[in-house]
Amino acid sequence: VATIVDALVLARSAFHHSMNYRSVVLYGHGREVTDADELVTAARAITHHVLPGREAEARMPTAEEFKQTILFAIPIAEASAKVRTGPPKDDAADLELPIWAGLLPLETSGGPPAPSPDLLQGIAVPAHVAQPRRP
Repeated sequence: VATIVDALVLARSAFHHSMNYRSVVLYGHGREVTDADELVTAARAITHHVLPGREAEARMPTAEEFKQTILFAIPIAEASAKVRTGPPKDDAADLELPIWAGLLPLETSGGPPAPSPDLLQGIAVPAHVAQPRRP
């Protein structure tokens, strides 16, 4: 399940408040990934998804770290999606009320990089962190 909230939908009536969102549910039969090469491939893919380019710089997990982690591969057999968009849907009787109604858009964005307090001297912020890009 993954859901992204795009906006708060503010109606004249509290009953009609809502959210604009995009949501997906994937269905499939999962299996535990145990092959060492497949684990490394999965770790690289996950790290790339978090921040493209990071997989080329970050140290991949050690064998001991992989023992502390369970990864599952889930071939997608079926999927469903639900989306809500648009303005509030107030009752006709409420349209004449002197109450503001509309959308409050929500965004998720990154801030400026903040180096770790124990970062070695002289290590510059890499380009993929300074100017991140999402696929």
